[in-house]
Amino acid sequence: MPVFEYRGFDASGKAIKGLRDADSVKALRALLKKDGVLATEVKESGKAGTTTKAGKKEKQGLLDRDVELAFLQRVSTEDLALATRQLATLLQAGVTMVDSLTALIDQTDNAAMKRILSQVKTDVNEGSSLADAMVKHKAFDHIFVNMVRAGESSGTLDVVLERLADFKEGQAKIQGEIMSALMYPMIMVFVGFINIGILFTVVVPRITKIFEHAKVQLPLQTRILMFLSGAVRDWWWLMIIVAVVGVVGFRKWKGSPRGRDQWDAGVLRIPIFGGVLRMIAVSRFSRTLGTLLSSGVSLLVALDIVKNVVDNTKIMQAIEVARDAIREGEDIAAPLKRSGQFPPMVIHMIAIGEKSGQLEQMLVRAANAYEIRVDQRLKGLMSLLSPLLILAMGGAVGFIVFSILTPILQMNTLVK
Repeated sequence: MPVFEYRGFDASGKAIKGLRDADSVKALRALLKKDGVLATEVKESGKAGTTTKAGKKEKQGLLDRDVELAFLQRVSTEDLALATRQLATLLQAGVTMVDSLTALIDQTDNAAMKRILSQVKTDVNEGSSLADAMVKHKAFDHIFVNMVRAGESSGTLDVVLERLADFKEGQAKIQGEIMSALMYPMIMVFVGFINIGILFTVVVPRITKIFEHAKVQLPLQTRILMFLSGAVRDWWWLMIIVAVVGVVGFRKWKGSPRGRDQWDAGVLRIPIFGGVLRMIAVSRFSRTLGTLLSSGVSLLVALDIVKNVVDNTKIMQAIEVARDAIREGEDIAAPLKRSGQFPPMVIHMIAIGEKSGQLEQMLVRAANAYEIRVDQRLKGLMSLLSPLLILAMGGAVGFIVFSILTPILQMNTLVK
């Protein structure tokens, strides 16, 4: 078994080096990773033999497999946050950019991230800045690239990367909370549709055959049930076509400027749900703007970036108006207040931050406050939505049972 020399950092950030035997470089890095060591350099020791052709072929096979897997995987927010924090740690420890990227490439298990980091490393090695190398990849959004560029310009890249890691971890947390909140209702709706579909296509047709030969006037609800059951059995293909056409048409309308504007304005007016969407947009605005400003990005540039984060045209328009007003010499709080899209508490905190010279800190505090409120409101909505869904499904099943039992009871009465 070959022996390798390695250099790296332990969990506390202390530089370490040593010798260790392993089947391959990849196996050694896996062992070191398991021990909490972030390896920055691994090479075969002179005490062992040279690399064989079989080893080279194995390495090439692994590389080909990674390239293939890259097309099947995506870079999640969690993956990006972890890589960003590791890069910041390595740079703070004095490791060069190229060596830091090499360590990240070897440490990551995500094939897509490995491929992207390899391309970034190649560009950096050829003289490109980190921001210019990252801008070529969709995994790094405008916020990420602009913050990295600001960090490179100010000589505080390691600090900016730490803030970016915090920012991405916060994003991942909110996304996880939203998905976990929606998971149970989505499962309930899916199971409910399957159950009702089975009732309509299997159970109801068998029972209603009895009524077809009966000489009794069927109740209205039973006739409605028989019509719906027949429609599902005979016209299911048409329903699918109508649903597909409806979805495509809706997406096309929503993708148009006028449709997007009408949709975004409408969802904000929905009781309860619209308030949650506004709070999510406000927390994103505050968190992103505060992070950008604290990283050295100018206010006008930061606002131009932030407007694409809120994902609502009405709030985007308010940010654009505020940016134009600032360009004319006005403060940020006044135009945001005139727009009517931002809560008074946020406007008040921004105004205080401007006057005290602590705008970045006040924006982060506002983001923290609204993220807590979003979490509480989502939990409240989910606790309300679950019983409502149960009532809806129970009502649907109850209607089916009632529609079947009513004529059966009528027939029993006639027989007696």
